[in-house]
Amino acid sequence: MYFSRAGENYGVGNVKVGNTAKLAEAIAEETDAPLIEITRNEPYPEGYDEATSVAQDERRDNARPQITLNGDADALESAGTIFLGYPIWWGDAPMPIYTFLEGRDWAGKTIHPFCTHEGSGLGSTPNNIADATGAIVKTGLAVRGTDAQNNADKTAKAVSEWIAKAGL
Repeated sequence: MYFSRAGENYGVGNVKVGNTAKLAEAIAEETDAPLIEITRNEPYPEGYDEATSVAQDERRDNARPQITLNGDADALESAGTIFLGYPIWWGDAPMPIYTFLEGRDWAGKTIHPFCTHEGSGLGSTPNNIADATGAIVKTGLAVRGTDAQNNADKTAKAVSEWIAKAGL
C-alpha cells in the first residue's frame, strides 16, 4: 500500500513517477508483495507550490479527502502484514493516508511503514499510525526522496537491509 505524488516535487523537479511509488516498487520487488496504490480522487495540483497549499489546508482542517485503492484491494483484507508507504509532509503522512487508515479493521495486522522524505525521516508517523489503527506498527524505513528517485541501487540496498532486519 502506498500513496505517492508525481508532478513537481521538492528536490527532484517534475517527475512522472513519484518518489514513494519508486520506493514501493523496490519493496514489492524484494518481497513479492502486491502493489496497491492509494490515490486521492481529486488529484493534488501538478505544481509544487499549489500542491503544498492544498495539502497545508487539508492538514489544518484535519481533512479526510476521498480516495481510491488501485490494485488488488482484496489482498489487503486477507494480509496479516501490510507495507504502508507515503511521503513525509511537515513531519507526518499526507491526509489521504489517514482516510485510508480510518474505518478499517486492523485487528491482527502488522504495519511496516516506509516513507520518502528530505530530512525529517519517519517523523511522527509510526505513533500516528498506531493511534489511528491499533495495529502493531514495526520499525519503518525512511529513504530520501532524491535517492528513491535518482539512485535505484542505494534504494534497493536500503530496502533489502530493512526487510532482512525485520525478518521478512
